[in-house]
Amino acid sequence: MKDFPIPVRMVGAGSQPADDEELQYLPMPREMNTFRMPIVPEHVEPEPLTESRDLLAAFLREMERWNPEADANGPQLDLSNATPKALEITNQMLGEGEVSIQIGGKNAVRIQESVFTGLWRVCTLDGDGLLAGDRLEAAALPRVVVDAARAAAMPRLAPIAIPAGAMNSPAVINEIGAQMRVERPAGRAHVVNLTLFPLTPDDHAVLDAALPVGPVALISRGFGNCRITSTLARDVWRVQYFNSMNTLILNTIEVVEVPEVALAAVEDLVDSRVRLAELVDWMSESCAEPAG
Repeated sequence: MKDFPIPVRMVGAGSQPADDEELQYLPMPREMNTFRMPIVPEHVEPEPLTESRDLLAAFLREMERWNPEADANGPQLDLSNATPKALEITNQMLGEGEVSIQIGGKNAVRIQESVFTGLWRVCTLDGDGLLAGDRLEAAALPRVVVDAARAAAMPRLAPIAIPAGAMNSPAVINEIGAQMRVERPAGRAHVVNLTLFPLTPDDHAVLDAALPVGPVALISRGFGNCRITSTLARDVWRVQYFNSMNTLILNTIEVVEVPEVALAAVEDLVDSRVRLAELVDWMSESCAEPAG
């Protein structure tokens, strides 16, 4: 087995401290991240550089055949057989983007968006936590995220006891349960804004009991910090937004297959294809230099 090839920020269930410990969040960005084209290393052996270029060029050819407007799930490239040196160069070229995803369970998955929006590094782990698969995937969101969230969830809310101190949570739970039974157009979310409700400690306990934490946790570091967590209620997500001071400014529950904020937009996927083509051209020039 190989070591984990790229750093993935760990979030979600099982990665957080106990209730009596102080919660430590990831460092917050202080300014907007902008795209920077990766730089081909100056001193690198020509063979692994050429291998890395060929891998990304093959992936680019598949992307050029893909229409992200018609299908949100694009091509995949297996990186598990790449040589260590070529993989190291490929890691440098892909970089680390704003979105990190953790899928818990026996066969866990760690996903890191590259600097090319909508190009994801998907690493699967075996039961011992060792790397079992490594691929590059183009998609609005890797399909494994939605599949894992839905597979672990129940189609209906389980009955729970309502304590005397609960005020608004019973109405919220009834609303969510009703929305889970509604057929809606794909991508159309029903959003419950908890920020607008006064919630007692008993209310929070009711919501936690009705919507236990699911296997998927996502964090997006853009203008601020957005944390998305699946629940064990099918197609029900907790979505929270924090400002640069790490203060919760918006707390919502979304009933939808996947929250829109988690998805890469079509125009971003098209732009990433253009930028990847530029990167492959630059790498080809660097590959030609030793021969020249």
